[in-house]
Amino acid sequence: MLLKISLTIVICFNCFLLCHGDEIQLRPKFITKEVETTIDKALAYLVKNQARSGLWYANGRSGGYPCAMTSLAGLALLASGNTPLEGKYAINVQRAVQYVLSCTNESGLISNMSQEQRSMYGHGFAMMFLGQVYGMGTDDATQRRIRKVLKKAIKLTAKSQSSEGGWLYEPDSNGDEGSVTITQIQGLRSCRNAGFKVPKKVITRACEYISKCSNSDGGIAYSLGSRGASRPAITAAAVATLYNAGKYDNKVAVKALDFLLKTHNFDSKRLKGGHAFYMMMYLSQAMYFSHKKNWARYFPNIRDALVKAQNTEGSWNGDYVGRVYGTSIGLLVLQLPYSYLPLFQR
Repeated sequence: MLLKISLTIVICFNCFLLCHGDEIQLRPKFITKEVETTIDKALAYLVKNQARSGLWYANGRSGGYPCAMTSLAGLALLASGNTPLEGKYAINVQRAVQYVLSCTNESGLISNMSQEQRSMYGHGFAMMFLGQVYGMGTDDATQRRIRKVLKKAIKLTAKSQSSEGGWLYEPDSNGDEGSVTITQIQGLRSCRNAGFKVPKKVITRACEYISKCSNSDGGIAYSLGSRGASRPAITAAAVATLYNAGKYDNKVAVKALDFLLKTHNFDSKRLKGGHAFYMMMYLSQAMYFSHKKNWARYFPNIRDALVKAQNTEGSWNGDYVGRVYGTSIGLLVLQLPYSYLPLFQR
């Protein structure tokens, strides 16, 4: 009886929405019609610029980085509710998955070796993308292939961890710095969320590496070896990553968040600085995960800045890396409130 009543309520509500669709818009908080239009234009730009083989290039002065760019663009499509099996851009997700899988090397490294000099970036982003795809589901043959690829990728990342607990640009270099370390932790987290076994010791040592890079002001240095002043972008990435690892009450995370809250200009509606999009990608996650009041303070201004800065064809310039990079990050940020990506859910 209760089931029948519940179904009746749902049916009546859906009929009401159909009849009054122009009057009622069910949107996440802070998402407006203008933002939806901005998102639609950006998605259309990405799809238009995807190669037939499924890849995207950076087209910035840093090089092509097709595996890294395809993984980021693929994540942006997933964040809009598309999967390999469902959604307006399902076929584009499928093509992206197949391209990233084609970048797998015998060692377990996921990278287009001839076009990606700093291959561990692409490897980390690829683990993030494939982990999310695997968790959402695709056809059986692709699921089996992803499972095989990610098992080897996890082993490669674990094997490549430095003696200090971080990672550097290439496998087995026994070096480390913050930005690469972040990609590996988030990649491993995506795999773990999808049900893959990730060695706990690897995550523990990686989080300890971030802790060792903490300065007295609460910010995070670029690397353990070089130390130096706290870097806001690396600090934001560290906070997001520690939260990904479930360490919300970690002393380093608490101090790093406080550093960001004290030093970032939350009133700015401009995208500025050489690493504006990198900073935005991780600061958005840090604010979204930390507290609703931080998100309410941060998101409206960065949202408005993105809407204003969008190019006519739907892209964003993306620092010096290129428009695919900028557009992918812009989409990931604007679509955080939709919570389609398990990795970025509160």
